[in-house]
Amino acid sequence: MSTNKELLSKGIKKLAWALPMVFIGPTLIHFAFINKLQPSYFFILGLGICSCIGAMYFMFLGIKTIVKSLFND
Repeated sequence: MSTNKELLSKGIKKLAWALPMVFIGPTLIHFAFINKLQPSYFFILGLGICSCIGAMYFMFLGIKTIVKSLFND
């Protein structure tokens, strides 16, 4: 079983992975909607949506891990 400090550092690392995705995802979605006539519209839009979903997933896992490290007996 991991110690609380190790779990806390794992949670912070997961939140650190989510941070760039929080900014990249909406930016890609915005660029996709600006350039609707480009052939790469669906590809960029898909990347943006996947990035936003990934950010939410990593934030959820990070917060869950941090809470687990704080309230573990």
